[in-house]
Amino acid sequence: MDTTTNGLDTLAGSREIGSPDDMERFGAEIGRMLRPGDILVLTGPLGAGKTTLTRGIAAGLGVRGPVQSPTFVIARTHPSLVGGAPLVHVDAYRLGSAAELDDLDIDFDTSVVVVEWGRGLVDAIADSWWELELDREWGGTGLDSACGTSGPAAAEMDAAAPRLVTLTHRP
Repeated sequence: MDTTTNGLDTLAGSREIGSPDDMERFGAEIGRMLRPGDILVLTGPLGAGKTTLTRGIAAGLGVRGPVQSPTFVIARTHPSLVGGAPLVHVDAYRLGSAAELDDLDIDFDTSVVVVEWGRGLVDAIADSWWELELDREWGGTGLDSACGTSGPAAAEMDAAAPRLVTLTHRP
């Protein structure tokens, strides 16, 4: 499927996202543009905002929630509440190969699929997709792991620190 015609190309490039609420709003903007067959691969370190972004995408699509990380179940399907495509939310962190992703038997043609940790896996089963890279330690005003801070206060500051999000069409 040619995903360049869904409108996401107008959002391609990098942007700073200032807060978790802003991340969710950006996800909702993306979600309103998605169509059946669209695949998004979310890449970034733990805590970068991948699931928060997916919550926004789900809101934009109008699917049933709640949207939580599917780490232990690998994939969750969220049916549409508005007659649109379902959202399939995949956490590929524990998958070892594209074959294991393919074994999930996801209907890519009729769903919107968001794959966290899917870099290097989706390219074996799809011709094109959108990649969203989320970076929380990019040298902005957020915490830098080199400062040596830890504990609840540091975790709270890190959660609220800006992220750099880059949207790219692949391949």
